[in-house]
Amino acid sequence: MSPRPAKRLSLVALSLLATALFLALGIWQVERRAWKLDLIARVEARLSAAPVPAPGPAEWPRISHETSRDADEYRRVTASGRFLPGRAVRTMAVTEKGPGSWLLEPLVTGSGDTILVNRGFVPPDWRAPPGDGEGTATVTGLLRITEPGGGFLRSNDPAHGRWYSRDVAAIAEAEGLGRVAPYFIDADAAGNGPGRPVGGLTVVAFRNHHLIYALTWFGLAALSGYAAHRAWRERVPG
Repeated sequence: MSPRPAKRLSLVALSLLATALFLALGIWQVERRAWKLDLIARVEARLSAAPVPAPGPAEWPRISHETSRDADEYRRVTASGRFLPGRAVRTMAVTEKGPGSWLLEPLVTGSGDTILVNRGFVPPDWRAPPGDGEGTATVTGLLRITEPGGGFLRSNDPAHGRWYSRDVAAIAEAEGLGRVAPYFIDADAAGNGPGRPVGGLTVVAFRNHHLIYALTWFGLAALSGYAAHRAWRERVPG
């Protein structure tokens, strides 16, 4: 076989390989889109459902598993107990109210379980008003999965009290809380009041560009398939 036909066959093979790869990526994006639409539907159903008791220790091992995020996050839950004084932690937050912090405080329920509660947003100069967090409290909000490591391109620094994400295990260890729930609760706006943390600011949004990605991959598959067809049909002088 002369060099030019061999080169043509190599181009055909490479184009067909690219076509197969682009088709596979397009199909994967279609499957991802179906999964994302199902997730959005399930989360919307949770957001409109009546609150249920916050999961207890029997369910913690399941929730602590990474795959529980799709099954449990954004469930509306409620818990009653007392906040532990002097154990509040602030984690960096940027909200519609500007920069500030989320105020995370441990709640000890009537059964003795400890759950971290994100009571809401506080500005940098916030100071707790007299009596804040005292007495029995009932918290209703969204179950959120722990955020290990950090955020805003910075790692958490427990030794210096600098928190950039709501890392439940790390906060519990730093504050000596012992065993805590592997999730935290984003409190709703029911506890809002003058001088208090502003709850109910959870943003529930999912990026869903999978259809655009799928169409892009399928378009590239069509182009590479056409290139293979042209290379195969083209007559190259010997």
